[in-house]
Amino acid sequence: MIAHIEGRLHFKSPEHLIIDVDGIGYQVHVPLTTFYELPDVGNTVVLHIHTHVREDALQLYGFQAQEEKALFIRLMGVAGIGPRLAVNILSGISPAELAESLLQGDLARLISIPGVGRKTAERIMLEMRDKLPALAADRDIVLSVKNAAAEAVINDAVSALVNLGYKKGVAQRAIDQAQQRLQGEMTLERLLKESLRALA
Repeated sequence: MIAHIEGRLHFKSPEHLIIDVDGIGYQVHVPLTTFYELPDVGNTVVLHIHTHVREDALQLYGFQAQEEKALFIRLMGVAGIGPRLAVNILSGISPAELAESLLQGDLARLISIPGVGRKTAERIMLEMRDKLPALAADRDIVLSVKNAAAEAVINDAVSALVNLGYKKGVAQRAIDQAQQRLQGEMTLERLLKESLRALA
């Protein structure tokens, strides 16, 4: 199984690349996120590779970031998603955005990806939401998930204070102060208590 390719970029298009490794040209399919980061033809390129084996073909899928390759494999584990659709999904959403969409239950964001209908989006949400800890094995995704969770708590806290009659700017300042004082995991309850204490 090919897991890594380093060679000269012989040809590139959004559909596929050809990478020359010691005179042998490997055809590699990539998401647009990787395509946009490629050097000019003739330069050296290094990609993480997933080898997809079918009865009638052996296809290579390349990714500039290891996190994208891991997410590609996870997406193919969802019922009805093959390698082509998985590449298409990664062309339409970054791993960080996908983690955030799953965390927040943002079905509309998934449906906005070309080629992803409501049923496919619902399957992704259902089958991958519980796998966020596994997705978060990568540091960048861990950071994204934590940031998304923290942002959701902050937004809920601001909304709660506004509903209590505080102006949004005043509520936001109180929450900013509360964040600085809180140590450890920040929950909505702790953030609200600390914010109200600052406002008293």
